[in-house]
Amino acid sequence: MRSWLPRSGCALYLPPLLFLGIFFFYPLLALFDISLRPDGELDLSAFGRLIASDYYIDTLLFTSYQAALSTAFTLLLATPCAFVFARYRFAGKSLLLSLATLPFVLPTVVVALAFASLTGKHGIVNDLLRALFSLDYAPVQLERTLAIIIFAHVFYNFAIALRIMTGYWSSVGFATEEAARCLGAGAWSVWRDIRLPLIRPALLSAGILVFIFCFTSFGVVLILGGIRFATLEVQIYYQAVSIFNLPLAAALSIVQILSMLALMTIYTRQQRNLPLRLASSATIARYPRAAAEKAAVAGCVVLISLLLLSPLFALLARALLADGGLDLSNFLALAEKSRGSLLFIAPLEAMINSLRFALLAMLAALFLGVSAASMIHRRGRLARLWDPLFMLPLATSAVTLGFGFIVALDEPPLNLRASWLIIPISHTLVALPFVIRSVLPAMRAIPPSLGEAARVLGAKPHQKLLSIDAPLLGRSIAVGATFAFTVSMGEFGASLFVAQRESVTMPVVIYRLLGDPGLASYRQALAMSVVLMLVCAGGFLLIERLRVAGLGEF
Repeated sequence: MRSWLPRSGCALYLPPLLFLGIFFFYPLLALFDISLRPDGELDLSAFGRLIASDYYIDTLLFTSYQAALSTAFTLLLATPCAFVFARYRFAGKSLLLSLATLPFVLPTVVVALAFASLTGKHGIVNDLLRALFSLDYAPVQLERTLAIIIFAHVFYNFAIALRIMTGYWSSVGFATEEAARCLGAGAWSVWRDIRLPLIRPALLSAGILVFIFCFTSFGVVLILGGIRFATLEVQIYYQAVSIFNLPLAAALSIVQILSMLALMTIYTRQQRNLPLRLASSATIARYPRAAAEKAAVAGCVVLISLLLLSPLFALLARALLADGGLDLSNFLALAEKSRGSLLFIAPLEAMINSLRFALLAMLAALFLGVSAASMIHRRGRLARLWDPLFMLPLATSAVTLGFGFIVALDEPPLNLRASWLIIPISHTLVALPFVIRSVLPAMRAIPPSLGEAARVLGAKPHQKLLSIDAPLLGRSIAVGATFAFTVSMGEFGASLFVAQRESVTMPVVIYRLLGDPGLASYRQALAMSVVLMLVCAGGFLLIERLRVAGLGEF
């Protein structure tokens, strides 16, 4: 044990290692076994079919292409906005950042409803254009196109790039560019020669993370793009669920996991090189003075409002307004099962399930995440390995996780497939990286001299924990807890695989309501989507109040 863990605290570090081993790597090994030994003997024919088939090569290329294109657009739009958020103070800044982060935790079915409410054939945009120009058709046709996939990926991941680059810019400050301006550098020269080279580490970190999320995207491609735009994720789902070709599905999952592990290793290495501090960005940001600065702030607010907030407001309007007035009947119907519905429980019961599972997942992820962050921070011999390994669930798709649970957790002593416990376990696995990324930067930002001074003065380890670590880490731990709760509320992919009749969650119910015939089910789906959106929005408003400005990776 001494060779791969710090000397002290081994008992504290065992729970996150055991949890990751049992509920992440064990299901992955089961996938390896199915792929490599489908009949009990080594058989690599599934990988041979992947290599020999032009179709799967094209699928891999398209998956990479759409992820690269989505990442490029995300960074192109997020970089100037990150500069504005780091450089300037303006009214509603914290609220705007919270609302901009909301799409990241919304389940795909909610986003699909939001986009349909905004740009669908009967969405607000087409209704407005038909009324203005007396048209009898929908002029905006984005369904089942690559454009809507890119749009949705930018919608999802914009805030991740925004937060990473804003925190980095707040840490490094603006003294260099101010010196360049004093020497006569123009606006374009400052961007080209100062800002972009200075922000390159954060730009690379954000780009890698966004690419990972776009590469492993499932619901966006399946629901908004359709089978025409099949990615590796869609193929894994199709091979495992539709035609039950488990060896090929497992082979595709292995290719994806190994690719994401390589990228996540690069990402965590980049994060260790980013400067971190506990000071507030209030010492960096200032109010805009010149007309160009005010225009930049206004442009950022307009861009975020149009890109990220308009679909959410369209969803809100569809759920609350009817016949030109306020209508709450959709929300009152949540306590009832609509006639002809395929659901086994009323939507209100699913809301209670989601709250219960989110609380359990939050507590578990908090305990495991703080322990894992402490282990990574201690920098043992394999600390550089622990960091990407604990981040790997974030880069592994919900389809792969759900597939692994079905394969591995159906026999004693881990026969959890039919138990409701599998849902908070899967949610904890998804939320764990968010807790680690919330707490770890704060641990790294604590000066080692504080702990050394405490030891010199005779403080015992528990006294150092209560007097130094807890006050400095308290806000970051609260942020991690809120992240875990919100992520659990919106988790969809893994829940769709493992949820049983009486333990379905809000995202799963929304998905099934959309598949039910009739207007009543659709209206319940709208109302439940709004409730879920508001819960997530409240979580991020709390995060912004607790988060230390300029510190953190999300």
